[in-house]
Parts: sequence; structure tokens; C-alpha cells
Amino acid sequence: MAWKPKLMAAVRWGWFGLLILLAFGYLAAGLSDRSRRSADQPGPKPSRQSPDSVQPELSSVQVIDRAWRESLDARGLQCAESADWMTVCRRASLALLGNGLSLEEIRDLEKLPESEREAAHLDKLLNDPRFHDYWAERWTRFLVGTDNGQFITFRRRRFRVWLSDVFAENRRYDQIVRDLITAEGLWTDHPEVNFITATFDSNDGSADPVRLAARTSRCFLGLRIDCLQCHNDFLGNVNLGDVQSPREGLQTDFHQLAAFYSSAKTNGLQGVRSGEVDYQYKYLNAEAEVAVQPSVPFLPELLPDDGSPRERLATWVTHPENRQAARAAVSHVWALMFGRPATEAVDNLPLDETTTPVVEKLADDFVSTGFDIRRLIRLIARSAPFRVASRADFEVTAEHEEYGAVFPLVRLRPEQVAGSIVQCARIKAVDRDSSFFIQLQKFGGMNDFINRYGDMGEDEFTSDSVTITQRLVMLNGNMVSEIINSNPFLNASAHIDMFAPENELAVDTVYLCVLNRYPTDAEKTHFVERLASANQRGEAIEDLFWVLLNSTEFAWNH
Repeated sequence: MAWKPKLMAAVRWGWFGLLILLAFGYLAAGLSDRSRRSADQPGPKPSRQSPDSVQPELSSVQVIDRAWRESLDARGLQCAESADWMTVCRRASLALLGNGLSLEEIRDLEKLPESEREAAHLDKLLNDPRFHDYWAERWTRFLVGTDNGQFITFRRRRFRVWLSDVFAENRRYDQIVRDLITAEGLWTDHPEVNFITATFDSNDGSADPVRLAARTSRCFLGLRIDCLQCHNDFLGNVNLGDVQSPREGLQTDFHQLAAFYSSAKTNGLQGVRSGEVDYQYKYLNAEAEVAVQPSVPFLPELLPDDGSPRERLATWVTHPENRQAARAAVSHVWALMFGRPATEAVDNLPLDETTTPVVEKLADDFVSTGFDIRRLIRLIARSAPFRVASRADFEVTAEHEEYGAVFPLVRLRPEQVAGSIVQCARIKAVDRDSSFFIQLQKFGGMNDFINRYGDMGEDEFTSDSVTITQRLVMLNGNMVSEIINSNPFLNASAHIDMFAPENELAVDTVYLCVLNRYPTDAEKTHFVERLASANQRGEAIEDLFWVLLNSTEFAWNH
């Protein structure tokens, strides 16, 4: 009977070997092409839009591009050529998913005619759950911040999941804003209520009208009127009133806006309910508190007389004639797409000043087409400012970047760096369908990496330079080391070594995985020679991954 243990061991190892072969065959699918695939092969569906909806969208893009070119001509600025399709697709992936393209996605796009690739990729991204989740987190930071607040009355995760569902169904932007401002119920059953309860920690377990007024003005109106909480505007920084004939901002403007939110009452187990306005404030140099009635800082004729206080405010904010709110929404989406605002700041759009011609045209289209967020994203992604190259055959100045003559160089956010590192180490897209082990590695690795690299918090669009600590995390950090190691079950470095026997193909594949582009002739010649002369080819491929991950190009959107 001594042979039985040996037989059982042989069977187990046989099954194990079979599983390894099946896994290798599955993973090798992304490397099977040794050249760009022909356009007549089947590939991803280019777009789910109907022909009737595509043509008006193209017309709107032409209007936007015309405004962009006229703006450049007026300043005598020369513009760069259009970027190649892979660069544009990488920009879209970074903006909507927080990471670059996978090799699998690139191979699928290469099956399509080149003229269809950008539109097909964008349409796929807009229907990808990763887009819904990533933008939900970005908007959560914008709307309620990064602090977890009081756990009993504030569930940040519930709010983020609700936003993910909102983006998945492409709910109208004006409806989203109305849901947030008028939210009622428990913060668990009605996640949108967490926009209100996020302020409970600063007002003894009740909604804080002051913080909500500041959030409303910054997020929904693109106005910084926080200073008016304590005093009138003496420096000419805040102009309100009539757009055609503005006046200085007054302390009353801020607190009359805050008064709307004093009607948000906490009613025990029923959560937040609408009640009567009850707002008292002692103004600067006043002798006593006075009752403050709700009012709006501009366009009072759009404020309805009927309805609860918060319903009236929500109707005013989302009124089609309140272009300031539309400009604020477009400005924020633009900043998420480009990685930086179109103007000085995403939440500082003076009422009496225009933004940029492109943003103004986008705001007009946003209102006239029903506050469609996905349409707005498509217009921006298909417009010339988003598709123009960052490199030009003329001297590029700060003015060229400011007015969109070239695509601005923007440093990736920490989660974009981490997400791109995780993705480049996989042949296939890392998403909800990925294995449990890959998702676990992504979750744990990204959280640790971001903590070490530095989370920006609510400072969404900072332009600070790279720190020494961040450089060291990339050079010597555990995440980068684990990602590039030759792990045949998880990492692309091992797969490339096994399934790309020609050094030329190996170098091409590493560049596609990490930088989402093919190497130049000089780069290819250099690294092919390095791989050919290496004693251990697998280690040389790991080194190539490490070099590209630590390159300046990898850390920037361009």
C-alpha cells in the first residue's frame, strides 16, 4: 500500500500542473499578437449612441472647437497638432478610471479602424463600473470632503455608493443637485442625506447652515463667498447682485443663503425632515442677533415663492436661467477631465466675469440638452483642447497651456499613480471581474501606497511639485517591487518573459503596458540590446518595468 501516497501526490501535482497550463493559456491571450492587428477583425462595439444623437453632438463639438480656435487667434497663439489615438485614450482612462489602459484594451482597440478607436474607448469607459466608482469618490471629496465625521449620523461610504449608482444611470445633473439640497430621511436609507449630515459634527448633532451655505456656493455656484460669513467684502473680491450691474458682496448675502438650511431638522428615528426657518445671527458691529430670512445672492426673480425652503433653493440653483450653476458644473467636469481647472480655480468663477469661450459654450450646451453629464464628458473628450498634443514644434509657454494651445502637463494624483502601477502589471483590465487575489492585492497595495505617497485630501487640483518622499516610494517602495517581480500567476513581467520570445515584442509590450505607447526607434534599439546581452532575461524585463515606472513620463498626464 506504500504506492498509494505516491499515486495521490502524483494526481495532485498533475491537476496543479493542468491548472497552471490553463492559466498561462488564458493570460497569454493578450500577448498572442506580434504586430498590430488588422482592422477587419472583430473588436469592441464602437458606440451605443444612435445616429440621431451623434450628429447633433458632432455639431456641438464643432461649435466648441471654433470658439477655441478663435480664442487662440485673438491672442496670436499657434496650436499643436492633434495627439495620436493612444495618447488621447490614455488621457480619457486616467480621467474616468484613475489609471491607464490595459494591454488587453489596447489590443482590442487596434482591431478597429483608427478613426473609430477614440469614440469606442470613450463609450466603453462611460459604461464601465470603474468609471462610476472612481467619479463617485472624486465627487464625494468635492461634496462632503474626506473626513468620516460622526459615524452614527454620517455614512460617507453610503454616500459614495449612492453617487456611483447615480453615475451608472446617468441621472440628470440638476436632479442630483435637487436630491442633495432637499434630502430627507435617514442617512442609511437615503444616502443623499449624508450631504446634510456631514455637517452634524460642528453643530451639536444638527445640520450646520453655515457649512452647508459654503458648500453650496462653492460646489453648485462656483463662488467663494466664505469671507462674507464674518464681514462685508471690502476688497472687491466678491461681486454679487445683478450680473449686468454687480455690487459688493455683503454679510447678509451669506447668511440669507445659510438660512435656507436652518429648515433641515433632525427628527429622531425619522432622520432629517423639513421644518420652519429658524436662523438667528449677530452681524458685525451689530448690538444683537436678528432673525434672518432666506434669500439668494443674485437672480432673485428665479426664486419661487412656493414650496419648502430647501425646495425653493434647489429650484433656484438648478433653474436653466441660472447659468452660474451650469458654469460651475462644467468647470468641475472640465477639471476632472484635464486634471486642472480651466480658470484659476474650479470653485472661483466670478459672477461678473466670463470663464473661457470653450467653458461658456459647454455651459450653453449643458443647459439646452438637459444637464446630461455623459454628453458633457463626450463633448470635452472629443473637443480639440482635449485631443491636442502636449508637444509642439514651437516653443511652448505657460500662455499656450493656459489657453489650450497644447494639452497641459499635469502631474497624476496619488490614486492615479497607484492605479496605473497596478494596471500596468496586468495583461487584462483590473476590474470587478478580476480574481479575488488580484482585487485584494489592489485594495491593500493601493491604500498603503497612497498613505506613503501622500493623499491630497480635498485639495483636488494642486500643482505642487514631486517630493523626495514620493520619489523614494517609487524607487524603493514595496508596491513597485511586488508589481514588477517575476510572478507567473499575477505579474505581466513574467508573462512577457514567457510568451514574448522575441526581444522586440517584449520591449513593445512593456512600453504598451506602462506608458501606453510604442517605443521610439532609439528606445527600442537600446532596450532590445540590453535584453539580448542580459544574463537573466526575466530580470532585464523587470528592470525595464522599473525604469519606465520611475520615468517622468509615467507620472504625468500629457
